[in-house]
Amino acid sequence: MKYILASQSPRRKELLGRCKITFTIEPAKGEEQIIGDSPEEIVQNLALAKAQEIADQHRDEDVLVIGADTVVVYEEQILGKPQDKEELISMIRSLQGNTHKVYTGVALIHAQSGKVKSFAEETKVRFFPMTEEEIISYEATGDGYDKAGGYGIQSEAAIFIAGIEGDYNNVVGLPIARLYRELQNLVEIEQGESNV
Repeated sequence: MKYILASQSPRRKELLGRCKITFTIEPAKGEEQIIGDSPEEIVQNLALAKAQEIADQHRDEDVLVIGADTVVVYEEQILGKPQDKEELISMIRSLQGNTHKVYTGVALIHAQSGKVKSFAEETKVRFFPMTEEEIISYEATGDGYDKAGGYGIQSEAAIFIAGIEGDYNNVVGLPIARLYRELQNLVEIEQGESNV
């Protein structure tokens, strides 16, 4: 079976590489649509849409497509990627000194059979209080613009993280320990079916 990561995120590429599988990258290009009643539903639907777009291009192949999406939630509000300087600064002002949740949804689609498995992981992240000067300085690094919630826990924002509860890699963009186990389960199921 071949594996395809439906994401152009260098962070997800690096994390998936730790699963010791060979994979190619085919980023989904469809417009993201927010569908669902909870953050878990929303990120799973976003991940499913990405994976389905790529799976549709490989219908006759023994290919497993991996889609993922990450959102930051603070006070029931979903924070995506900031569109401009003002939005990024506003996001960091909200998060500083507080605890928020990060959800990553993952979808696995076997292109040939159409079988789907999806799940979402939650991690709580606590920021230290930040001064206005620190917030402005962080924005100026440019680090947060391509990241949900306007920050990257693995880069410039690391010095402001007071603690996390849950999977660190989930915040980076891929809950790799859970994904590894899900991939193992799928391989075992496939092998079991082929022996019947």
